Amino acid sequence: MEQKTKSFLKENFRLSQSVIDLFSEAEGRVGHVFKRIDSVRAYNQYKVIRAMQINRLSESCFFGSTGYGYGDKGREVLDALYADVFNAEDALVRQQITTGTQALALCLFGNLRPGDELVSITGKPYDTLDEVIGTRGEGSGSLKEFGVSYRQLELLPDGRIDLEAIRGFLSPRTRMVLIQRSRGYSLRPSLDIESIREAVKRVKEVNSDIIVLVDNCYGEFVEEEEPIDAGADLAAGSLIKNPGGGLAPTGGYIAGKSEYVRRAAFRLTAPGLGKEVGASLDVNRLFFQGLFLAPHVVGESLKGAVLCAEIMSRLGFEVSPSAEDRRSDIIQAVVFKNPECLIAFCQGIQKGSPVDSHAVPQPWDMPGYDNPVIMAAGAFIQGSSIELSADAPIRPPYAAYLQGGLTYDHVRLGLMLAVQDMLDKGCLKAAPFFG
Repeated sequence: MEQKTKSFLKENFRLSQSVIDLFSEAEGRVGHVFKRIDSVRAYNQYKVIRAMQINRLSESCFFGSTGYGYGDKGREVLDALYADVFNAEDALVRQQITTGTQALALCLFGNLRPGDELVSITGKPYDTLDEVIGTRGEGSGSLKEFGVSYRQLELLPDGRIDLEAIRGFLSPRTRMVLIQRSRGYSLRPSLDIESIREAVKRVKEVNSDIIVLVDNCYGEFVEEEEPIDAGADLAAGSLIKNPGGGLAPTGGYIAGKSEYVRRAAFRLTAPGLGKEVGASLDVNRLFFQGLFLAPHVVGESLKGAVLCAEIMSRLGFEVSPSAEDRRSDIIQAVVFKNPECLIAFCQGIQKGSPVDSHAVPQPWDMPGYDNPVIMAAGAFIQGSSIELSADAPIRPPYAAYLQGGLTYDHVRLGLMLAVQDMLDKGCLKAAPFFG
């Protein structure tokens, strides 16, 4: 960090010299990890550019449609482009898909029928799927209410999929297996592509007709391959996470085998209509340009996550993954073990935001969650998880989940302010660096 930059940070953000020194030292220790991230970023960037060339992306694709959206060239090219990038037979990319949860729900309701069984082999899914599946809430039109049963295979103590148990756990009624790639609000490790590949292999050995759906949220472009490369039948996610590159204002995607994507599209619109309708309005350019930027933005957020792991572990906190670990999602978990320090960390991250830096986040009863949640997110797009954010359910072990960052410098600033806020509030008295 240059001296002029250090002086600017001290004068304008009221950062202490000790905090600045802590970060300067940490960056020197993780430079080799940054180079590894750059290698993956470059590969994925070339992959996206080549897909755009193959699909003859042109300016005429940027103009949106209205009404029914019949004959929307841009929408059709976007679907084809996502299919190529994710090595899938087909894809459905729509602004009408509002969240990653909705994208997953379309896959579930589109491909499961009464009497079928859904099995998660990665333990409990992310909280927002509870009411979709029917493990929480009543009268919401869940899978359970439509006669689809659900069971989950718990992960091994070290967070890996219990591969040996898969064969005995699946039943003749099992129609779909769900794999959650990211850690969600848990401390288990995210799943790399090789782990997904081995799990898919075990499932297909039991019954090749079982549909394997991967919740790919937070995982896109973190590795050179995606879940479809590993044999999954479907992968789904949100455009305000990794693949939107910080430009997509909303939206979600589904990629995979044509028949399963088609059924999901029928669920989004109506049987018989499927992918043929859905006006793109004025978002096509943002979707294309966001995808173009996505590999770079994911790389920036990963560097920020590595820095967070290095800093917080140096201060004596448990982190997952470590700075040296290879990553398969953009999420960095930090365990605080008390709510006061957790809240201070999130409030510090908010102070570094370009938007709403003056706001002070507080825990609140967020829809879809069964605990109060604090969320620091001064983003240009509401709820965008590819922009820097830090959120956490207020429950033991009081872990914060940091993700995103359109630029590395923004992540670094947010982390410096978070550490400074914790220091000022007495949360770092016992920290090795400040003790």
